[in-house]
Amino acid sequence: MHGVLNVNKPSGPTSHDVVARIRRVTGVKKVGHAGTLDPLASGVLLICLGQATRIVEYLMDWPKSYRATAVFGVETDTEDSTGNTIRETDASNVTSGLIESILPRFVGKIEQVPPMASAVHHEGKRLYDLARAGKVVERQAREIEVYSISLIDFQPSDRPTAVLDIDCSKGTYIRTLCADIGSGLDCGAHMSALVRTGIGRFRVADALTCEELEDGRLAEALHPIDEVLNDIPAARLSLEQAEKASHGTDIPAVQTADPPSVGSHVRLHDPEGRLLGIGIVRIREGIPMLKPDKMFVNV
Repeated sequence: MHGVLNVNKPSGPTSHDVVARIRRVTGVKKVGHAGTLDPLASGVLLICLGQATRIVEYLMDWPKSYRATAVFGVETDTEDSTGNTIRETDASNVTSGLIESILPRFVGKIEQVPPMASAVHHEGKRLYDLARAGKVVERQAREIEVYSISLIDFQPSDRPTAVLDIDCSKGTYIRTLCADIGSGLDCGAHMSALVRTGIGRFRVADALTCEELEDGRLAEALHPIDEVLNDIPAARLSLEQAEKASHGTDIPAVQTADPPSVGSHVRLHDPEGRLLGIGIVRIREGIPMLKPDKMFVNV
């Protein structure tokens, strides 16, 4: 069994818990996910089965969409509601108009400092392990890109809440984004809820729960690798080219409907249109070539 499942993760379990449950349901030993969701978060978790685990890196690069709830006037040491309160202020002056006026500041390519409660490495150790040991270390800011932020709902009080829809690049910490918006309003904030509403073209509205998969909907839910990667240009190889590519030998670049650039990927199909693998376009002695990168067997 090879392919990708769009799973609707509930709040509570870890992403690893979901992987283990899918492994039991499917009987497939090789199972992985394309992008961790914290236990607090729910929504789209792409689970890769069998040889689909080899395309995780491609799926990780896809843009992501979230719906987050931010609480203003309370800061925590994890930047979300699972942490300890470290500062409280009166945020009754915060209005929907004030929030909307500051949101453009966080759209585009921005620098973001990863939270201590994250899986980022520091001198060989995960930040969350250092945080559990009571240590706080200097972290390097990273460039991320926020494509859009929209205020969906606002509830005024001395601890007002805002629901935000966010489209962003990989590597974006939504709880940090909520905390930074709170800092920009001089009142602090933390994230109290998070739903990942989409990864690429996979949406939460189409995701299935683990219970639904256990109830016999696994076959209909499994997306073949070729379908998942259909945004990558495809090239149909001759029998000779397919044989060479299957053995890892570079082949001359084959014409595709949308000619790829050097360094980009191409799906490699055999003469019958079956997916053989993924190649990378490169130049060798001035000639465009396809270098086999990920080759599959019987997918």
